[in-house]
Amino acid sequence: MDTPARHDGPLSDQEFDQFRDLLRRYCAHELDQWENLQTETPYGPVYVHFTRALPPDTSPEAYRPF
Repeated sequence: MDTPARHDGPLSDQEFDQFRDLLRRYCAHELDQWENLQTETPYGPVYVHFTRALPPDTSPEAYRPF
C-alpha cells in the first residue's frame, strides 16, 4: 500500500523528480515567452520568473541545468 503524499515539509526524492519532470514538460509545451508567478510560503512570498531569454549581462553558466 502506498503511503499518502505529504502536503507540507520538504519534497521527497520521488516528489522532486516528478516536479522536475513536470517543470521540463511545462517549459517545453506551455511556456510561450515568459511567465511570472507568486506564491505565499511560511517565510513570506516567493516570486518566480520563467523566460526563454537570458537576462541581460547574465552568463549562461550562472544557471544550473536540471
